[in-house]
Amino acid sequence: MTEGFDGREVKEMLHIKNLDEGLPVFKALASEIRVRIVKLLLDNGEMNMNELAAALGVTNGALTSHVRMLEESGLLSVVTESGGHGNQKLCRVRQEKILVDVVSELKEDLGNVYYTEIPVGHYVGYEIYPTCGIATGNYLIGEVDDPRYFAHADRMYAEILWFGKGYVEYLVPTLLPPATRIDQISLSMEISSEAPGVNNDWPSDISFYLNDVYIGMWTSPGDFGDVQGIFTPDWWFPNWNQYGQLKLIVIDSTGTYLDGLKISDVTIDRFRLDYKSTVKFRFEVAADAANVGGFTIFGKKFGNYNQAIKVRINYSPIGGGEGAPGAV
Repeated sequence: MTEGFDGREVKEMLHIKNLDEGLPVFKALASEIRVRIVKLLLDNGEMNMNELAAALGVTNGALTSHVRMLEESGLLSVVTESGGHGNQKLCRVRQEKILVDVVSELKEDLGNVYYTEIPVGHYVGYEIYPTCGIATGNYLIGEVDDPRYFAHADRMYAEILWFGKGYVEYLVPTLLPPATRIDQISLSMEISSEAPGVNNDWPSDISFYLNDVYIGMWTSPGDFGDVQGIFTPDWWFPNWNQYGQLKLIVIDSTGTYLDGLKISDVTIDRFRLDYKSTVKFRFEVAADAANVGGFTIFGKKFGNYNQAIKVRINYSPIGGGEGAPGAV
């Protein structure tokens, strides 16, 4: 939990990376009365124990165990405040959203896995147009709305970048064991649109490319600035990009998926990738897109997630079969 510019607490997003990790949350929500507690708090912002008990028609003693379970799961925060009538416990919803990586959980049996992370400033190619800018966690790099600064040496330390249209491309490290092929690539990153200033209602069609092949698109709903990002530094400007949405792209033998939903029929087999292959990933907002609303990507020191571009590659030994990379 953190505070926004107005001093109020900002709700977080709970990212559950596998089903076992999510068991406490699933158990906490497996009760009609606990779901009603969450709904009441969402409607009212915060309530004390007496107010909750009265609204639910239960005793304080019966309510206590339910609130404790929700608090232990991370869904609620309970704080004790002193007032004119003594101490009271105030309950608030802590999580604004819950993201469960069910797809990655189901696909972990594909074999060996290689993990890496790409800092947002480690791009290998770009063509961008204002509005645009780039910054480290401590300072702006050069001037805003001047694409020349995307070539600045300090861009290697960048933790956020944004542009109105164009593209930025990253080289994915594939330091796999010899004689292996790539069966699946997963990428996780925090992204949003780019409006002049900020605008939560600012759609943008962000396209994804793997080795110059279009693999799908996501329409970002906006450039979010209603509250400060959890990791966005205090020196950052309040009317600039604050946080994005965490998106998970998976490319496997059945197609390309975004947060578990299929966005194209492009499969990993089309690329015939092995341990020697070059793998490039591109984010693009095309000038002729239906929604030219720009692009922002957040690194470890900005936004709501402490991460750069996370990459997971599932690989397996190259066989002698007809479908193996390099086979004749």
